Amino acid sequence: MFNLANKVAIVTGASRGIGKAIVEAVAQAGAHVVCVSRSENELIKISSNLNENGMSSSYFVCDVSDLEVFNKLAKDTISKYKRIDILVNNAGITKDGLIVRMTESDWNAVIDINLKGVFNGVKSVSRQMMKQKYGRIINITSIYTDGVPPVKTYDYISAKSALASFTRSLAVEYGVKGITINNVSPGMTETTMLGNLPEKTILVTEAQTPLRRLGNVEDVANVVLALVSGAGDYITGETIRVSGGQKMI
Repeated sequence: MFNLANKVAIVTGASRGIGKAIVEAVAQAGAHVVCVSRSENELIKISSNLNENGMSSSYFVCDVSDLEVFNKLAKDTISKYKRIDILVNNAGITKDGLIVRMTESDWNAVIDINLKGVFNGVKSVSRQMMKQKYGRIINITSIYTDGVPPVKTYDYISAKSALASFTRSLAVEYGVKGITINNVSPGMTETTMLGNLPEKTILVTEAQTPLRRLGNVEDVANVVLALVSGAGDYITGETIRVSGGQKMI
């Protein structure tokens, strides 16, 4: 359905969960995917599996909070593949807990990965995308930036709320340069991050979701794939919810 032949994509947080599903979807559509994470062992497994199954992939070990390293990732990608068409900023962490117990280092770690990491990624690829007069950037946010978020998630939600505004501002700046930038905003999705939430919260959310299930990683990946393909050419500055109807407001 979607054809990304001859496109080059960078996906952060690629070693598991939503990021891994995005990597697989984009690679299956024909793009070369540079898988990015801090976990080299997992990246080797993912990239090797894609290549062994007829797709095209490479990997780069990167802490997205380090601008110098992200710049090197972008330069290496351009050197090898001559272009960067797609950037998916998916890397994210959480240090949820009561504010009286959260350390400054925990707070900074979340902001550095979830917000500064996106700034670093966009800054690193922008010049090449402007040169091409083409680029597709997707930032993974959260539906919980609206309304009342789950308890003890203020670090994560603060970063994601700022990211949503960052995306809208960039869309205005980059539109005339042929670059679209959008948020994809998952609801509660079955990933390892659910382990940080009380079981009761998960069950209640599932029961209150109109589709009566939590999201899966493929649900999110499919929306990302549509936005970075030709189907998303006239969409920018938007936040697309992938939530099964959770928090319809």
